[in-house]
Amino acid sequence: MADTKVETLSRLAQWRIENFGASTYKRSDPFKIGIWNWHLSIEKNRYLYIRLFPEPSRLSKEQLPPPFARFMLRVTTTGTNRRPHISPVYERLLRTSDDFVWPIDSCLQGRFIIDVEFLDLKIYTPNGGEGKSIWPNDMILQSLATQSTLRCLSRMLDESIHADVTINTADGSVKAHKAILSASSPVFHSMFLHDLREKESSMIDIEDMSTESCTALLSYLYGTIKQEDFWKHRLSLLGAANKYDIVDLKNACEESLLEDINSGNVLERLQEAWLYQLNKLKKGCLMYLFEFGKIYDVRDEINNFFRQADRDLMLEMFQEVLTVWKPE
Repeated sequence: MADTKVETLSRLAQWRIENFGASTYKRSDPFKIGIWNWHLSIEKNRYLYIRLFPEPSRLSKEQLPPPFARFMLRVTTTGTNRRPHISPVYERLLRTSDDFVWPIDSCLQGRFIIDVEFLDLKIYTPNGGEGKSIWPNDMILQSLATQSTLRCLSRMLDESIHADVTINTADGSVKAHKAILSASSPVFHSMFLHDLREKESSMIDIEDMSTESCTALLSYLYGTIKQEDFWKHRLSLLGAANKYDIVDLKNACEESLLEDINSGNVLERLQEAWLYQLNKLKKGCLMYLFEFGKIYDVRDEINNFFRQADRDLMLEMFQEVLTVWKPE
């Protein structure tokens, strides 16, 4: 029926009932306010009962928590001079149609309008904490602002827009921006702050990185790196993160290197962990070798490893052996 549709604008919803003569119950079509779908219903008995209740939307596969709503209603009879019925301001946790009922001591018939004004909508927290209002929608605003910023930074890097520093690599050079580098690394910041060669020449020599690896480093600093590029260059990125004190990149590399430890790379990873003081990665490698018994899978490589390994690392490995070895 046509009069089941609810019109919405901003935080307002309006349901125009064209004919409620013989009917004893009517429910609106769903309408969206905030992040929930809603229904209004009217029921006529001795009083006119108006209900407001949510129909939980689904974001991905997760059901939304119920809303804690602050709202008021108004019922106006069209074509007459009767004063509208205005509700108090309600604050309710709304889950089902039983959670809110507004009785009106009037047998309205014919055409009338139900207006709902949502003053606030909060996401209910089961632990009893203060719910977070969905207005203003900080998440959407932040997401749009972040996307816009990343697009601008990507253009700055790709098109060298107002680039003011050249990085010389082992096999080429790339352009960048002093401000981005300085904000990302205290080492770069110090280079440009003091009267060093890098400040005077606007050039940085990173000869232990290829152009491709350095481009991956810049893509990370500008927030535009792709997963496959990070994965491909993570060892080079780890070295750069350690050298230029980029803590978040160093942590990201350590977490990534932990994800695919195997017999073919565990000794190399252990050496990297020792070199760059990555305790979590070191512990993971030692656990892989000794607690999981994979030391037997690398018996051919272990002699060469011991010839090159730091003495303190060898001592720590020996202590790990004593820890896990339990004589019969």
